[in-house]
Amino acid sequence: MPATVVVGSQWGDEGKGRFTDLLAKEMSMVVRYQGGHNAGHTLVVGGETFALQLVPSGVLYDHITPVIGNGVVVDPKVLLEEMSTLQAKGVDTSRLKVSGNAHLILPYHQEIDMLTERRLGANKLGTTKRGIGPAYADKATRVGLRVQDLLDKKIFREKLDQVLKDKNAVLAKIYNRLPADADDIAERYLEEYLPQLEPHIADTVGLVHDALDAGQHVLLEGAQATFLDLDHGTYPYVTSSNPVAGGACTGAGIGPMHITRVVGIAKSYVTRVGAGPFPTELLDELGDTIVEKGHEYGVNTKRRRRPGWFDAVMLRHAVRLNSLSELAITKLDILGGLGPLKVCVAYEHEGERLTHLPYHQSVLHKVTPVYEELPGWDEDISGITERGDLPANARDYLAFLEAQVGIPITLVGVGPGRDQFVHFAA
Repeated sequence: MPATVVVGSQWGDEGKGRFTDLLAKEMSMVVRYQGGHNAGHTLVVGGETFALQLVPSGVLYDHITPVIGNGVVVDPKVLLEEMSTLQAKGVDTSRLKVSGNAHLILPYHQEIDMLTERRLGANKLGTTKRGIGPAYADKATRVGLRVQDLLDKKIFREKLDQVLKDKNAVLAKIYNRLPADADDIAERYLEEYLPQLEPHIADTVGLVHDALDAGQHVLLEGAQATFLDLDHGTYPYVTSSNPVAGGACTGAGIGPMHITRVVGIAKSYVTRVGAGPFPTELLDELGDTIVEKGHEYGVNTKRRRRPGWFDAVMLRHAVRLNSLSELAITKLDILGGLGPLKVCVAYEHEGERLTHLPYHQSVLHKVTPVYEELPGWDEDISGITERGDLPANARDYLAFLEAQVGIPITLVGVGPGRDQFVHFAA
């Protein structure tokens, strides 16, 4: 049975969680394939808000097995707290499975993350300081500790003692900080976290393939988005893993032939958090209006997001990178009442018109967006459920986006609620 990937197609915060939740109705398993607790998904169900960080969106359905795949980096403390919060709201988390091959975030990762950002000063990357990057760095240099290491206390302690030789030297000699305490870390991770986490540790690659072999539908969910991808994003202002659809294969342990549907999620405008190039950024009062009207603040960090007009140049590149089969557009309701709307259809650089993203980032920093202006609408669309009931200008706006990016828009969000969406496919 083929798998479906849901991927952010801008700089993140597109509202992937609510459409993952929507698509999950048809699924048996939802797998988170990369990232850590540096990205959140907000779901509004029956008027109640659920802010998820590590637990896959499908946890709100009783028929789904939520899986944290091997490509994720896991802070056990955060995961257990999130599970406890969900359980207090009546959500069953007993079905959650965590890959034994997922890497652990440890206290020294978070401290090094914070200290590195502080040392960079004005050149800081804008990380969430939650240890994500340093954990992935240890994974790449083969000194990371994995979830499965918790199951062998001797192995865990040996690996921890070995890695702390270098980490504590860095903390002491470069940052003039006290060394990390191996005894304290071992006690917390092995005595406090492990007993709660152990029932959830599993061979998730085997579970995913068993589901596929049994003809079940599997949904693969990424965090962050295409232009925060370590290889294909606006480096170095990126995350430390691969959110693009191809990352679903390595992060969940399946081959590309299992994937037949890739749903790209995009806002009806664009936002990004942190530093980095942003050709269509709005630095005026209209941008402030979009931030307030769209509640554009990070789910976990509460950081203000940077707003801008929809960028079709970016989306064309996202279609290529992810083999997107369709788009789901979120927050269309936020554009209501803003007056004429703009869509970036190309860039200009030194007299040249660019319709695809320039590979050289120095060029991207200097481009001027070329806009097409479309009429807006004033009607409240938050209660609309049928395509034909959308204002004509709203339908025309979406049709224009389809023509620009070359793939169909199938779903459109018109509000934060689970049922506030329109099937837009003709």
